[in-house]
Amino acid sequence: MPKSTINDAIREVFKRENRPLRVKEVFLRIQEDNLYEFKTETPEHVVRTALRRHNENLDLASGRPDKLYVTLNDGTYWLKDAKLPTSTVAVVEQKDEKLKSTRDNLLKLQQEHIATFKDALLKRLKNLTPSAFEFFCKELLKAYGFDDLVVTKASRDGGIDGYGQLKIGLSHLSVAFQCKRWNKSHIGRKEIQSFRGATVTRYQQALFFTTSVFTADAKKEAHGEPLGIPMVLFDGKEIVDIMIERQFGVEVQDLKIYVDALDGVVDKGE
Repeated sequence: MPKSTINDAIREVFKRENRPLRVKEVFLRIQEDNLYEFKTETPEHVVRTALRRHNENLDLASGRPDKLYVTLNDGTYWLKDAKLPTSTVAVVEQKDEKLKSTRDNLLKLQQEHIATFKDALLKRLKNLTPSAFEFFCKELLKAYGFDDLVVTKASRDGGIDGYGQLKIGLSHLSVAFQCKRWNKSHIGRKEIQSFRGATVTRYQQALFFTTSVFTADAKKEAHGEPLGIPMVLFDGKEIVDIMIERQFGVEVQDLKIYVDALDGVVDKGE
């Protein structure tokens, strides 16, 4: 015998099936068991509307105060005050654990990719010619807002590889930069002292770029001279981090992850 209301019919379906169901499953069971007499050309929509308007998880403008149903993580519906069947709980927990495991694996793969990508990018920088690396540093500084950048000719560099201007407020700061495209040797105190000597009388800041690394003595020399101009050091790993942060010489490809947004469409018709 048909039930008096659509909600009576829906709840009867859940009792008979004893498991969470999707809208179409509820609708088909109502039809098969003749639980409700639909007087509309869109009977499935009537079922969907009832499940959503009386749903504790959904805050709809057309929602009803009496909450009869809940929506589970997999998109199925169930009775609000009824316990889930044991078999269903196990399935839901298994799906949640699988989803968590998938996210963890994606995160691990992303971290591994970033580490591998950084290593490959640094290797690319180390394989540049010295002149190409100087041009790269010039373009990197341009991306950071430096102006009037010039790479000096090798025979006339006077101990620096390039220079430019950085606008700070209403004034400009004269900046010199040095570029060492080295593969194995470390930058030591000697290289820092030589660069400082070439910049001390004409510039207000010095930048030292290398694809290698700086020794502890080099860092101490760069930061420990009280009368010298400020000097900033960038080793290979730091340059790569800057490239990624600024997307300089680096492109980002989005990994498309699709999310069910059907509710945003259906809500407009309710």
